[in-house]
Amino acid sequence: MSAKFSLLPGMIARYLLTIEITDILDILLMAIVLYKLLNFVKTSRVANLLKGVLIFLAVLWMSSIFHLNGISYIMGRMVEWGVLALIILFQPELRRVLEQMGSRRLAFFFTRGETESTLERMIGQTVLACTEMSKSRTGALIVFEREILLDDMVRSGTVLNADVSGELLKNIFFVKAPMHDGAVIVRKGRVLGAGCMLPLSKNVNLSRDLGMRHRAGIGMSENSDAVVVIVSEETGSISVAVGGMLKRHLMPETLENLLRNELLPQEKEPSDRKPGLFGLLRVRREGGSRNGEE
Repeated sequence: MSAKFSLLPGMIARYLLTIEITDILDILLMAIVLYKLLNFVKTSRVANLLKGVLIFLAVLWMSSIFHLNGISYIMGRMVEWGVLALIILFQPELRRVLEQMGSRRLAFFFTRGETESTLERMIGQTVLACTEMSKSRTGALIVFEREILLDDMVRSGTVLNADVSGELLKNIFFVKAPMHDGAVIVRKGRVLGAGCMLPLSKNVNLSRDLGMRHRAGIGMSENSDAVVVIVSEETGSISVAVGGMLKRHLMPETLENLLRNELLPQEKEPSDRKPGLFGLLRVRREGGSRNGEE
């Protein structure tokens, strides 16, 4: 056994010498394609469907093991049409990917696309718009998409695909505008859609003074990793919802800090990283508990 292990380094070295440039290129391309597929599966819709497909395959495998011929025959016929059904079901997503590949921005297909300067400008324009809407008591609901894509929500409203600007946000949420009752969804620094419908929170412990706009914002943060900014039409107060938690009565400076901490890329060093919304809430709770003990 020890002799075999002593020969292992030589075998590995000979194998590495047989690798060519085309092999490395092949591995890199497969890694990129796999990375894009994993990002695609991160969407809530695809993730849930993938679970159903895995359960279907598990049942099909079990039926073949236990010789359940009837179930195996029916599910085998379903598999034949399954690929076509998936193509029809995900036609919008596949079309978007093909359009990106065929556009002039092909180089950006394998990159993140958004830059830190774009996100900073987006945050600045959002804070400016929310500050002015807070003074005029104009209700607003702005959803900042992160890892989980919100294509289903976008389809419920009107697709815009415009740069984020304070004037655009104020015009969308103007009380007489046709899309002011819905939500704005922002993806990668651009307004993807407006007038979108969001799921309401199912939390029965929410305060009774929270209206439909706040409950929709909290519900969106419960069902995704999005950051949701809410401006109250009744009081003009600004709130932020993340992970089902609501931070209320924010000043413009606090709103800007929260958005920067949640949306901008953070430093790798934990000591240099600013706390996000959860961190700020945790610090406040710890401070309150300590004051109570004293």
